Amino acid sequence: MNPSLSFKHINKLAIPALISGVSEPILSLTDAAIVGNVELNPTESLAAVGIVTTFLSMLIWILGQTRSAISSIVSQYLGANKLEEVKNLPAQAIFLITSLSLLIILATYPFAESIFKLYNASELILDYSVDYYKIRVFGFPFTLFTIAIFGTFRGLQNTYYPMIIAIVGALSNIVLDVVLVYGIENYIPAMHIQGAAYASVIAQFLMAILSAYYLLSKTDISLKFQLPFNKEIGKFTVMILNLFVRTLALNITLYFATSYATSYGAAYIAAYTIGINLWFFGAFFIDGYASAGNILSGKLFGAKDYKSLIELSNKLITYGIVIGFCLGLLGGLIYYPLGRLFSQDEEVLNQFYKVFWVILAMQPLCALAFIFDGVFKGLGKMKTLRNLLLVSTFLVFIPLLLWLDHLNYKLYAIFIALTFWIIARGFPLIIIFRKKFIPLSQKE
Repeated sequence: MNPSLSFKHINKLAIPALISGVSEPILSLTDAAIVGNVELNPTESLAAVGIVTTFLSMLIWILGQTRSAISSIVSQYLGANKLEEVKNLPAQAIFLITSLSLLIILATYPFAESIFKLYNASELILDYSVDYYKIRVFGFPFTLFTIAIFGTFRGLQNTYYPMIIAIVGALSNIVLDVVLVYGIENYIPAMHIQGAAYASVIAQFLMAILSAYYLLSKTDISLKFQLPFNKEIGKFTVMILNLFVRTLALNITLYFATSYATSYGAAYIAAYTIGINLWFFGAFFIDGYASAGNILSGKLFGAKDYKSLIELSNKLITYGIVIGFCLGLLGGLIYYPLGRLFSQDEEVLNQFYKVFWVILAMQPLCALAFIFDGVFKGLGKMKTLRNLLLVSTFLVFIPLLLWLDHLNYKLYAIFIALTFWIIARGFPLIIIFRKKFIPLSQKE
């Protein structure tokens, strides 16, 4: 057995990646939990956080794909013992992506109200959404900077430093959320939903500073942007474009889900916000093992070690199913207390409790889909991921959502459609992978 595929080694990569992966959803979950329990308009505040989180997640997931592209290229060159040839690539990628993030701020900031009207937000929910977004968006460049550096560390087979950075970011966000939302009498005024936004931005800034520090002090990779562009910048750009289209399709799914939930009323969008943020948390939790798949598959593919690649996939399938069932079981054990952590509104909780079991039941399916997403990203097979997500979004999710909505299933319609969307994403990847690499492994 390849020693790098031992349970201990996979977990050495996966567990720190798991902890670092949940940092972004923890920022949103913390905001949701804090503002969902304020005295002034908690339901509207929670709804606004949900809407803005969905939109920001779209932006982060689209541009944050640099992490997967950088990780794939760096890990493959590491596996082929040619790392020196791509040492200047991360700095170039970081420069391009952070520059683009500044352009996005300029393009979206003046039109925030129009953007959130597209999500069916109106009146107080719309006002809160605009207030929250116009602060929170300034953390966007810091998040992308951090994500790109995390990708570099992953390519180098290191998930420890991203974990440290994520822990600092998550803890600082929790403390700042409490302080800035509720205030400290005679010292800091209560800022309500705006305080939650400031807390997230400050936490994202701290993570960016720490990311730069660890990359410069613990690796030979420079952050100095230099021309000419690396020879792999073309491959990197094609990967990003494929992932851009894929993530656009992913966020069309989330747009439809959020838009429909908002149209059902404030209690529904608030319940959906709790549910989807817990779903995000599960997704990013599983991402630890997806990251291990990404990191190791890239290195093994670069080394042309196909037998180990098959062995890796078999282990990850087992881990994914076990983790998914454990997440579902844990959610079932704390089913009712978990809801009350986010809201005390009985109507909101009633809608949430009706559908939360669907989110828990889909966790093993999510685990398989997300893990093989990671494996294919490590292999650099972004075109396959793009095509599959287009099919699952436009031929599975949207038609099923429209049909179930017509039957008046409301939140059930959204989460049942998401379940079939996950199935359509995950199982074809496993089939494609085994069809390609089992014959290659038998030739070794």
